[in-house]
Amino acid sequence: MNQEAILDLWRASGLGQRIMFTLAVIVVFRLGVHIPLPGVDLYTLEQLFKQGNILMGFLDLFSGGALVKFSLFAMGITPYINASIIMQLMTAVIPKLEEMQKEEGMEGRRRINQMSRYLTVALSLVQSFALTNWLWRSGAVLGHPPHGAVPWMFFIHSIPVLMAGTIFIMWMGEQITERGLGNGASMLIFIGIIARIPTYMHNTSDLVENNGASWFAVGILLLVFFAMLVAIIYAQEGARKIPVQSAKRQVGKRIYGGQGTYIPLRVNQGGVMPIIFASSVLLFPATLHQFVGLTWLRTITDALMPSKPLYPILYFFLIVFFTFFYASIVLNPMDLANNLKKYGNFIPGYRPGVRTAEFLEKILTRITWIGAIFLGCIALIPTYVENWTGVTTLQGLGSTAILIMVGVAIDIFNQLQTHLIARQYEGLMR
Repeated sequence: MNQEAILDLWRASGLGQRIMFTLAVIVVFRLGVHIPLPGVDLYTLEQLFKQGNILMGFLDLFSGGALVKFSLFAMGITPYINASIIMQLMTAVIPKLEEMQKEEGMEGRRRINQMSRYLTVALSLVQSFALTNWLWRSGAVLGHPPHGAVPWMFFIHSIPVLMAGTIFIMWMGEQITERGLGNGASMLIFIGIIARIPTYMHNTSDLVENNGASWFAVGILLLVFFAMLVAIIYAQEGARKIPVQSAKRQVGKRIYGGQGTYIPLRVNQGGVMPIIFASSVLLFPATLHQFVGLTWLRTITDALMPSKPLYPILYFFLIVFFTFFYASIVLNPMDLANNLKKYGNFIPGYRPGVRTAEFLEKILTRITWIGAIFLGCIALIPTYVENWTGVTTLQGLGSTAILIMVGVAIDIFNQLQTHLIARQYEGLMR
């Protein structure tokens, strides 16, 4: 990007102020990540993560490395993401919420967002208690052995702080969405993943120096990651364009309408959400086992370990299932067909209404199969390549992280493009 392009970005419709505001929020977020809560044995906590705790590693990915430090933002934005997912599912199955979203417009969406905030507070309470209890049971609370008396004072001061940290992150994400570059929650996760890259590089270097792997194996793994990155970009941007024609109408001697456009049906409608859903389902027994400790849960947890043959099979089929499920939530062919008919548009060769809906559902099913199989393969490839090369220090940069980074990077690019186009229109108006 040359100097003139940078100046154009800075001058475009207040974009400079949005960039500075986003950077300021990111600085505050990263400062909070590095402020640990008192009473935590950080060395013991670090050793727990080095043992390869999959659940905590997954949560640490979304907290930007705050969980491994048990800092103010240890829970990250995970409760808000979970609340948003739950509200999306409830909107799809509860008619009252669906009506509120579709027919009340901005006011309905505002009320649903408010419900998501309240649900975030409730989930943050549950998760903060669970994390604090796990920390104590793992022997990482200073002066309180796991089989001794319950450290009530540690619980009392840690749980409110963790909840406040999550609520503050949620607020920062919303501020970035409204006053920054947009998509605030994903932006904070993106920054957290980027911030972990130096740690991954350092750990990989140590692994090679200690003869745990070779630089050739590291190069193979990085090459696979690069190929995945390119494939994900193509899949994220890939879409089937359905031609749409508007009906002609005559007013006096003039004829209006008749213009052609298209509906882009994306190959990957759900983005990273099917992988997150599938991972959450497979990690749920391990989560309960860590906080409850029942024997039968231990059996299920052992069977669902990534090293066991059952895990990749279930993981793949769950990703396929949730890809179709999420696509059905994001796009309803019947609603789309009715909207086309309502505004006088039609797909050439298909009658408006039911025939159009059947055609759209047929196309959507085909491309969703392609997207689902692609996501399933992308999710499993890193694990097999890491096991083959012996380089396990880049597990945080798996398919979930790459999908998030690609999605947010594309969104930022589109935001910048929008502001540049707005600046060009302002120049024409003058």
